[in-house]
Amino acid sequence: MTVSRAGSHFELLATDSQTQARRGRLSTPHGTVDTPAFMPVGTSATVKTMTPADLESLGVQILLANAYHLYLRPGHRLIADQGGLHRFMGWDAPILTDSGGFQVYSLAMLRRITDDGAHFQSHLDGSLHLITPELSIEIQDALGADVVMAFDQCLEYPAVHEAASEAMGRTIRWARRCRETVRATPSLLFGIVQGGFFPDLREESARQTVDLDFDGYAIGGLSVGESKEEMLRVLDHVTPMLPPTRARYLMGVGTPEDLIDGVARGVDLFDCVMPTRHARTGWLFTSRGRVVIKHAEYATDDRPLDPTCGCYTCRHFSRAYLRHLFMSKEVLGAHLNTIHNLSFYLTLMTDIRAAIEEGRFDAFRATTAAVYEEVIVK
Repeated sequence: MTVSRAGSHFELLATDSQTQARRGRLSTPHGTVDTPAFMPVGTSATVKTMTPADLESLGVQILLANAYHLYLRPGHRLIADQGGLHRFMGWDAPILTDSGGFQVYSLAMLRRITDDGAHFQSHLDGSLHLITPELSIEIQDALGADVVMAFDQCLEYPAVHEAASEAMGRTIRWARRCRETVRATPSLLFGIVQGGFFPDLREESARQTVDLDFDGYAIGGLSVGESKEEMLRVLDHVTPMLPPTRARYLMGVGTPEDLIDGVARGVDLFDCVMPTRHARTGWLFTSRGRVVIKHAEYATDDRPLDPTCGCYTCRHFSRAYLRHLFMSKEVLGAHLNTIHNLSFYLTLMTDIRAAIEEGRFDAFRATTAAVYEEVIVK
């Protein structure tokens, strides 16, 4: 079904009649993003092993960078003095910056969370820091990000109801402070729904976050060790409570299966390190399942990695060569593997958008599900 609804910066173009899948377009200061979309992760202002030209040739629309890492090194003020993150890293398309909440939780030493913000020691040199909601916005604003995330408190998994409730309430209070912080750039600001795996907390978080009227809404606190079933239960509960005229972003997720399942539940944006990290460890995605390129069976395999793939890697190199590079620890191997894995993810999202537009997403979902089973191609 084709629809015409205009949100603040998000246009909903089509929906699937059998699922909650949506086809849309997000407008940002550095261009538009066709959704559903996958964002490669460029944590420290680079997608590992890839040049901006590589990413552009693959059709990447938007990248993710991280405020925590860039605040610590080289510093957001240095990047601002260099003309902002786009100029600093040579990328002219949209950038979304994570606020740093997850990194404080997962990387910082001796962290202590108060209503003021996150007190922590740098994982780089042990220096002491306090990131407040206001400072998080200041950092992201100085970077010149197109989409800025509100500062939130992440929890370990599993967490009891009392701890999840406290973190959820603090995230709401921080979101309000982020909303009130003046930004010098015309960035979009997304709020984050937390609440762990408790339906009542997720519902309260969604209600209060939506009341703050953000430009878009993220679902956080997932991909932290929970089962797939638990993650999908949260998505089933939360996404219907988010405004249909605003973009929805599922943070840190995930596998190709997760992307398809998320789209079916109304999610528009995804990010995950999986395609790039797996590329560097030789775990490659193909139209017939997954290939672990270090396996000896590929030592003399003259076939392309995926005969159905049109990426540079598959057009020019054999599995035998990719295995040779991996076993020799050559940097080129990580580069070629990353090209392929990102191409696989981006092609998947292109195919999903076409399926929604043509009213066949549910059928597409059914016919492609078997491809992403946890198997190794022989």
